[in-house]
Amino acid sequence: MSPAAPAPLTSRTSPSLEEALVATFAAAGFARLDPPILQPADVFLDLSGESIRRRMYLTADAEGHELCLRPDLTIPVARAVLAEGMAMPARVSYLGPVFRFRGEGPGEFRQAGVESFGRTDIEAADAEILSLGLNACALYGLPQPDIRLGDVGLFTALLDALPLAPAMRRRLLKDFGQGRVNLDLAQLNDKSREGAPAHAGVLAALDGADPAAARALITDLLSIAGISTVGGRSVFEIAERFLEQSSLDAGGGLSKETSDILSRYLAISGTPDDASARMRALAADAGIDLNAALDLFDRRTGFFTAYAVNLSSVRFSTAFGRPLDYYSGMVFELHDPARPGAGPLVAGGRYDRLLSRLGAEGAIPGVGLAAWVERLAGLSGAAEDAR
Repeated sequence: MSPAAPAPLTSRTSPSLEEALVATFAAAGFARLDPPILQPADVFLDLSGESIRRRMYLTADAEGHELCLRPDLTIPVARAVLAEGMAMPARVSYLGPVFRFRGEGPGEFRQAGVESFGRTDIEAADAEILSLGLNACALYGLPQPDIRLGDVGLFTALLDALPLAPAMRRRLLKDFGQGRVNLDLAQLNDKSREGAPAHAGVLAALDGADPAAARALITDLLSIAGISTVGGRSVFEIAERFLEQSSLDAGGGLSKETSDILSRYLAISGTPDDASARMRALAADAGIDLNAALDLFDRRTGFFTAYAVNLSSVRFSTAFGRPLDYYSGMVFELHDPARPGAGPLVAGGRYDRLLSRLGAEGAIPGVGLAAWVERLAGLSGAAEDAR
């Protein structure tokens, strides 16, 4: 069942500050787009993961096609860029309502942001986006937010360098974005020491089966049993997890050596320069090649400096990801130091495969950010500016 209809928007936002924020984006060369509020639901489920379903406001058209109120603006803006055939590179901005069940606040809230498509100078584009996020915070009275930085591309490069079964690689990469990869490492190691699970016979029977047919079989069995959700997961998610476990059991778990390398990597954090030195030392000690990914990381740090980013305010963590499946490189969040647990003020990252997954011919680099204007408006400095 979809969440209840969203409550009317009641967040404390200052129109003058919102207009100033949009003007800042325009001055940087980002043209305004306003995509439709009603969007096809399958696009978000395919690109953001089935876990987003429980937070979406869903409906259907007369033909039964599943639709939703847009839960974010990155995907609608990307679809609009493709639909309008915009020339690359394309720089677009947005400001408007999004609709997502959050629990802690109204289901309708406003977001502003920018998306940069088609730039091949990856490191400079990343630094510009982070700089625009910092400018947004400064506009609302917070010139020095906490900067949390991660890198999906580095973690992907590490997985590519390790002897992992494809199913294990997919599992770890998916869990990385959900922030639970450390927990799953422990669980996977525990399972490797356990005996066969009670459903080992079913898993063995599925090993090597056609994935689509096996998924349909499991889905049908769950439906016949009257199971629609378990622990918040849909039948589709349960089937996917079951098939994943079948593949993992057939291919074995993590070796101790691989698990140790992953654990050591995920424990690294600090300033970008310190973290880079520790990652290079780990790679050399483990005999794996991360040079290309780390060279990009270091070049981006150099561009941060060129964009006047205070590196001492940047807290990089190898274990930091964001819960959207389409991120492929840098990810970041900007937080109020006075309220570190209140959620990000601004967040974003790189997603080089997003447009191709939406139908573009070939990969088109992309990076962007979203700003929660209701949270920015709640800053003490913003309240003073609005008076």
